[in-house]
Amino acid sequence: MQSVFLKRKIKVKMYPQQVIDALRHVRYPGTGKNLVESGMLEDDIRISGFEVSFSLIFEKDNDPFMKSVVKASETALRTYIDPNVSAHIHTKFVKQNLQSPITLHQSPLHAKHVIAVHSGKGGVGKSTVAANLAIALANKGYRVGLLDADIHGPSMPKMFLAEDCRPVSVEEDGRTLIEPIEQYGVKMLSIGFFVNPEQAVIWRGGMASNAIKQLIQDAHWGELDYFLIDLPPGTSDIHLTLIATLQLTGVIVVTTPQPVALVDARKGVEMFRNEKVNVPILGLVENMAWFTPAELPENKYYIFGKDGGKHLAEELGVKLLGQIPLVQSIREGGDEGRPIAMQTGHPAAAIFEEIASQL
Repeated sequence: MQSVFLKRKIKVKMYPQQVIDALRHVRYPGTGKNLVESGMLEDDIRISGFEVSFSLIFEKDNDPFMKSVVKASETALRTYIDPNVSAHIHTKFVKQNLQSPITLHQSPLHAKHVIAVHSGKGGVGKSTVAANLAIALANKGYRVGLLDADIHGPSMPKMFLAEDCRPVSVEEDGRTLIEPIEQYGVKMLSIGFFVNPEQAVIWRGGMASNAIKQLIQDAHWGELDYFLIDLPPGTSDIHLTLIATLQLTGVIVVTTPQPVALVDARKGVEMFRNEKVNVPILGLVENMAWFTPAELPENKYYIFGKDGGKHLAEELGVKLLGQIPLVQSIREGGDEGRPIAMQTGHPAAAIFEEIASQL
């Protein structure tokens, strides 16, 4: 019995590189990349005879793929090295330090101010505010970039009449970069330029976050005065990714006066005010504040309630940047790909000009 054990021990001698090569056959379902390529393998491989120990790094302790990845790693070691391998796999988790955002050391993005436009829930006009604000700033002569970070519901290609546009690649300093689409004086990128608009984007959080990082880091934005980010509604991995990737100047929160929207707007403000996030709230925009029919321009009908956003801003101690009425021309401008801010002199355009001036 002892001679058989010694024979096996002499026959099989593992090396760290064998472990690394074996784990290249294991893919993390969230990204489709193997564990080594994903940077999930910690540099702590220890080998003793048939036993090997190492650590796998996951983003969070409730990762849904953790158990299956550990099991697949054990199988890969026995398959590609030796069936007698005994693996001791430890799991570690990324500790995100949101108080010290990571700067884009090699990114071509150079913006004086990075402003996120956020809403606690969908349907309150966040993208409408982001698009018109970008154009209003461009009209004032500023160099403006706009990132559509709503992976699952990109709307900027349509709002900028650019649904048929496809970004091209350019070479700069030995790097291949994505050239943003420029429309109405605004440089813009959206995942909508790269996917079929008739199909839903069914991506997990990790894939969506990686796509957003690529649109920031691998794009030829050039020198900008303002870089606006149209965030997806609510709170998600994308929000945390952007906070950890960029040094945000601040956030604009969009809401309607309706109580159910105000509840979510309050949550959004508190998220950015959290000590671990600590992003300044530049102000609150109340959209659909009242309805004014074209034939009765002096009348105001408070369909969703009166001054809800104004009162919330006062309660939270943030600035009310503006109240935007519910008028047909704003809706038509977005749907037709010509945002109302382009129509200088229009009463609704003046509201966005005022918000831009306050920024």
